[in-house]
Amino acid sequence: MSAPDERRDGRFDVPLRVSAPDAEPARMNGHHPGTPDEPDTAATDEVVARGSAVPDRPGDHWDRKVAKGLAFLRRRLSGDYEVDEFGFDPEITEAVFHPLLRALYRDWFRTEVTGLEHVPAEGAGLVVGNHSGTVALDALILSAALHDQHPARRYLRLLGADLVFRMPVVSEIARKTGGTVACNPDAERLLGNGELVGVFPEGFKGIGKLYSDRYKLQRFGRGGFVSAALRTGTPIVPVAIVGGEEIYPMLADIKPLARLLKLPYFPVTPTFPLLGPLGMVPLPSKWLIEFCPPIPTAHLTDSADDPLVVFNLADQVRETIQQTLHQLLERRPDPFGP
Repeated sequence: MSAPDERRDGRFDVPLRVSAPDAEPARMNGHHPGTPDEPDTAATDEVVARGSAVPDRPGDHWDRKVAKGLAFLRRRLSGDYEVDEFGFDPEITEAVFHPLLRALYRDWFRTEVTGLEHVPAEGAGLVVGNHSGTVALDALILSAALHDQHPARRYLRLLGADLVFRMPVVSEIARKTGGTVACNPDAERLLGNGELVGVFPEGFKGIGKLYSDRYKLQRFGRGGFVSAALRTGTPIVPVAIVGGEEIYPMLADIKPLARLLKLPYFPVTPTFPLLGPLGMVPLPSKWLIEFCPPIPTAHLTDSADDPLVVFNLADQVRETIQQTLHQLLERRPDPFGP
């Protein structure tokens, strides 16, 4: 008889079955010896119990992302999406704007948010915050962080100055993300619809103040936000934001140039206008945001036109925010720390 590796009629002799010498006698490769065609019911039951019979292939995750992106583009191009009476577009807010803001508040500013239990899970609420930063990033960061971290994932409908809605591109973005003009009729309509509304009573006086005046609250105007809350019986939630003052430290204001450009101020910061467009990159300050206990107004609905009640309530909100700012600054001694 010839050896197995010798040729015989142009063929090799190959054994029909070769058993691994080290294989377990009871099971080899998940099968019982002698019954190669019988399914391993125990292994099948184990897979079914785990809830996944076929694991995802490496490309499946990206296939789903591409399919989701194409479906999004198809809806946008066909107009198959909804906006409310103010122009708010929830889909594009979550798909486009919130991811950009999320990278800023999580990774760049390392934002910590506390007191979210004070924000209503449903129904109307008026969130009142301090304003700062030369560019009003604090309002956008607040809205994105609130939506991401609140258990009910609520949208914050921001009230903005007239100038915001006179700027061609900025106006469209503000409307798409849920903003509207800071006036009592719009605020009352939103609150009447059970929305969560955000307002910054300092306005341009807050975001345009010098760095030497950082975290000193400016005047709250005539308290229009209080009147809107009183007329709708909406609780007022003060919120203190630390970190915005350091992103563009404003060293000076070139007033003649601001008047020429019809701007409320023209800032000079350590990086702008010296570095040109690069000066628009915000400095990576550490942010702390704290929501304070709500101030009820349902028992004061008949006093919406009483100047004394409005002033006292506005002063209470302002003092609450100022005291909370002091406490947060003590917790964050280094503006650019971890």
